Amino acid sequence: MSYDVAAVRACFPALRAGAAHFDGPGGSQVPESVAAAVAATLTSPIANRGRVTQAERTADDVVLAARQAIADLVAGDPGGVVFGRSTTQLTYDLSRTLSAGWGPGDEVVVTRLDHDANVRPWVQAAAARGATVRWAEFDPATGELAPEAVGRVLSDRTRLVAVTGASNLIGTRPDVAAISALAHDAGALTHVDGVHLTAHAAVDVRALGADLYACSPYKFLGPHLGCVVADPALLGRLHPDKLLPSTDAVPERFELGTLPYELLAGTTAAVDFLAGLGGLAGRAGDGGPESDRRARLEAGMAALEEHEDRLRERIEDGVRALPGVTVWSRAARRTPTLLLTFDGRDAADAYRFLAERGVNAPAGSFYAIEASRHLGLGDTGGLRVGLAPYNDDEDVDRLLAGLGEWLDG
Repeated sequence: MSYDVAAVRACFPALRAGAAHFDGPGGSQVPESVAAAVAATLTSPIANRGRVTQAERTADDVVLAARQAIADLVAGDPGGVVFGRSTTQLTYDLSRTLSAGWGPGDEVVVTRLDHDANVRPWVQAAAARGATVRWAEFDPATGELAPEAVGRVLSDRTRLVAVTGASNLIGTRPDVAAISALAHDAGALTHVDGVHLTAHAAVDVRALGADLYACSPYKFLGPHLGCVVADPALLGRLHPDKLLPSTDAVPERFELGTLPYELLAGTTAAVDFLAGLGGLAGRAGDGGPESDRRARLEAGMAALEEHEDRLRERIEDGVRALPGVTVWSRAARRTPTLLLTFDGRDAADAYRFLAERGVNAPAGSFYAIEASRHLGLGDTGGLRVGLAPYNDDEDVDRLLAGLGEWLDG
């Protein structure tokens, strides 16, 4: 399947500034169609949701379209799509709601591989209820989180397993389906942090066995907000705190206050753009009819994954030829995300050196603090090189040349 990266790049106004962006894991650039959708919604007649006035209908249509778009993206149920300010906020909200029924003797499982947004909310919720936290460890030599590592810390008292779909630090993609099966056998729910995974691969929440699946549109070319996808029946059994006059309907009862309609419209546009990646002989981002959007998303994400994996392999081959570079991204299945450290040199210096040359590759632990410490890198982490749909071979050439120049300096 062909992937026309030049056509993709032409859709991103930010690229005209000339930088090579390897900072996608921290937030991707936005195609023009997404910005246009945000602007069009902000300037349309709009009000609180309803079906009486034109303004009410506009708001309602935007929300329903965004729920359907996210459902298509992850093969979920639009009636179980919850929107919020960020994935971190939604995870905190869910942790408080779910832990209301926990107590001493109950257990929650978290992993060392995860972003702290899928660790600390559960650790703190467990502490507040007197529940026990069990840690699943990944292998620092390989970067792999084996299902057995999770299985060893499960018991009949486990209430929830929090696991990442892909590490935002080293790219590892654990076998979430196998982990979910083990969790379900123990009678536990799974909360899957799909923020990093969703940007790089086709996702099917049912195939993953995810009871709760979190993602962030701004990581896959959309605006800044978060969402959680779940079975509406599961959400119906949960009772979050809310205002007295607020609806008790699912999923609305999990959404506090008025939704950011313009950002939801941008989210729909981002999903439509991804759906166009598999057939860019015409116009990049042309979503086409909604009825086949899921099929087009699968094709688009497959084309994207092939493109990004090819660039990742080029980067890996290039940096391994450089002196004193350690590549920590080693799992058999991984996203196009590399963590690099340099013998006797500070990754933050590489970050600044590259930035001066128009190559954006930041340094740090990127909130994956447990993973960074488990790798022996402390809180400083390393240089993270993350690919996005708009990266091309020229970007890779600039990155490798910049690193080579810095190491020779």
